[in-house]
Amino acid sequence: MIKHVVMWKFRPGTEAEQARFLEGLRGLYGVIPQIREQEIGVNQAAGNYDAVLISLFETMEDLSAYKMDPRHVEVSALCKAIRTDRVAVDYEV
Repeated sequence: MIKHVVMWKFRPGTEAEQARFLEGLRGLYGVIPQIREQEIGVNQAAGNYDAVLISLFETMEDLSAYKMDPRHVEVSALCKAIRTDRVAVDYEV
């Protein structure tokens, strides 16, 4: 199993877009079959990353298929328009 962890910092003033992005991301679970588990959180502490995605995939190939899925690409495009930073880690569990 592969755990995929992504965190984002967003530009100030993009709160509505952030909400749309996170709802779009949540909407991928149960739609893109490669996603085994998904957790999305919004940071409650100041001065850190703003949001996190933790998802689980069977294989790296499944993770790659998810990343290339047009539904993910569409949601990701919104994120790219509003983020200032992104970090990610993919590791075997």
